[in-house]
Amino acid sequence: MDWGLKNRLSRIIRPDGRTVMLAVDHGYFLGPTTGLEDAKKTIKPLLPYADALMPTRGILRTSVDTATDTPIVLRVSGGNSILGELSDEGLTVAMDDAVRLNVSAVAISIYVGAPNQKQTLLNLAKLIDEGERYGIPVLAVTAVGKDMVRDARYLSLCCRMAAEIGAHIVKTYYCEGFEKLVKSCPVPLVMAGGKKLPELDALELTYNAIKRGAAGVDMGRNIFQSDNPAAMIQAVNAVVHDNFTPKKAYELYADLKAAKKKKK
Repeated sequence: MDWGLKNRLSRIIRPDGRTVMLAVDHGYFLGPTTGLEDAKKTIKPLLPYADALMPTRGILRTSVDTATDTPIVLRVSGGNSILGELSDEGLTVAMDDAVRLNVSAVAISIYVGAPNQKQTLLNLAKLIDEGERYGIPVLAVTAVGKDMVRDARYLSLCCRMAAEIGAHIVKTYYCEGFEKLVKSCPVPLVMAGGKKLPELDALELTYNAIKRGAAGVDMGRNIFQSDNPAAMIQAVNAVVHDNFTPKKAYELYADLKAAKKKKK
């Protein structure tokens, strides 16, 4: 692994070995997701609290301040939608464009066990080859198709396959037996936030993932769909970087939320 690639990884995963990534790439297959209708308005107040931002190329160009120091993990796969086969993805961004956009990493979904499994895995391999040439790390997202379950056996298979192909980071879901999953994946693993949960439940999910070995979280809806997104991302940060318990982090969230209301 060359210096440039290591340097980019070190911007995403902080010196404590952990990261809080903010995912805002949902629109590439979901359209105008609740909370991201005005992406620029949503992203701006959250950027200072994110260790990395995960947008699409279009949202990066239209909705993210060019002066930001927050590392960008760019979504470069797509071609699917909720109206069709989720695994029917291809590469949508050329690596030289990712370089022009000054990203710190690129992200791609793989669909193990789905109709287009082979193509998504070959897409990953191609992207890794290109990333290595440019010194840009690749995040493999272990996406789940409509009929696939999120259990340890399946997710361990996905994560290990991604790492074996050469992914530098893997994103997956929390599940029972998560600790064994982490141990079987030889590269840093971040937990996907998934669907919106009550704030305390989302903080407990974060705590459990970190306690069981995750390098961090890549959360979207559990942050930008919160009643107070800025307070929520700070609470998630407190769990990931400061080892707050879910209860203590929720108290922080409630205090920050109350302080904002008081200012109004």
